Amino acid sequence: MIGLDISASSLKLVELGQNASGHYVVNRIGRQSLEDGWVVEGQVERFDEVVEAVRRLVLRSGTKIRRVAMALPQASVITRKIMVPAGLREDEMELQVESEVNQYVPFSMDEVSLDYCVVGPSPTAPDELEVMVAASRKDNVRDRQALAEAAGLEPAVLDIESHASRLAISRWSACLPRQGKDAVIALFEIGADSTGLKVLCNDELLYDRDQAFGGAQLTQLIAQQYGFSLAQAERHKIEGTLPSSYLMDLHEPYVDSVAQEMGRALQYFFTSTAHHQVDHVLLAGGTATLAGLAARVQEVTGIDCMVVNPFDSMHLGSGVSPDRLTREAPSYLVACGLAMRRFHP
Repeated sequence: MIGLDISASSLKLVELGQNASGHYVVNRIGRQSLEDGWVVEGQVERFDEVVEAVRRLVLRSGTKIRRVAMALPQASVITRKIMVPAGLREDEMELQVESEVNQYVPFSMDEVSLDYCVVGPSPTAPDELEVMVAASRKDNVRDRQALAEAAGLEPAVLDIESHASRLAISRWSACLPRQGKDAVIALFEIGADSTGLKVLCNDELLYDRDQAFGGAQLTQLIAQQYGFSLAQAERHKIEGTLPSSYLMDLHEPYVDSVAQEMGRALQYFFTSTAHHQVDHVLLAGGTATLAGLAARVQEVTGIDCMVVNPFDSMHLGSGVSPDRLTREAPSYLVACGLAMRRFHP
C-alpha cells in the first residue's frame, strides 16, 4: 500500500517496504505540484485536474502498487474517545458507538461515515473499554474514494492527517530517553497557507491549532521583489537560484517572522491549557528546511528545536536519491505516516 498526501500546494507519494531484518525501506517517493485553488482547505475543487496530477505522480514514481492510503484534514473529521461497557459483541459495540456519537455529530447519522477502534481498558473503570471514534460526512469520504478510483488506484485506508503525522513521529519519539515517555513534543507542520501546531505527550494529542502563515507567503514576497510569477518564484526558492540580495532582503526577515509566530503560538498554548512547558519542538513541511529556521526558533523559544526527518534510520531503495530525500524529507511527514499504515493495521 502506498501513502498519498493531498495538500493545497502539492501531492506527495511514499512507498515503504521492509527488509528481512524488519527495517523500513524507502522504495519510492514522489511529489507533484498543484496549482493554486485546485485543493482548498482539504477539499478538491478541480477534480479532473487533480486526478490527472495523481496519475502523473504515480506514473513518474514508477510504483506498481495500486492500493492507497489517503487522509482527510482534521477539520473534516470529528474524533472522540468514549467509554463503553466491556464484553459487548461486535454488533452491540457498533450500536453503542453510534448511539454515543450521535450526540457529537451536528448532522443526520445517515450522512455520516463512522469508524472506531478499541484503545484498551478504561483507566478509571475496569468494567469499561476506552474507544476512539472518528466520524466524517459521507461526501468527504466519497470524494477521496472517487479521486483515487478515477486515477486508477484502489482506496484501502482513509486516515486523518494529524493521526498520520503522529504515526510517523512515533518512530522519532521512541529514540528519545526513556522512549519519549512523558516528553511533551510540539510539532509545527508548515504548509503553504497555514501552519498547524500539535502538542503531543505519550502519543496523546494535547492541543491542536492552525495559524494563518505558511511557505506561500515567502513565495509571494519573492515574486513581488524580483518580478517573477508565483511558479517561477517557487522554482527559484526550491532550487536556490535567487539573487544574492535575497538572504538579507527576504530570507532572514521571513525566518525571524516565522520564529516569532511560533513563539507566540507556544505562549498561547501555555496560557490556554494547564501545561507550562514543552521539551522538544519539531518542524515539518517544506518550509521547515529553510536555512537558519530551526536555530532561530530555538533562540526565540529557548526550547530544543530540530527539523524532523520521518525517514530517519530507514534504508533507501535503489531508486531513491539520498540528496533529494534529505532535502525534501520534512514535507513527507503525512505521506510517510500513511505509507506506514501498511504495517500498522
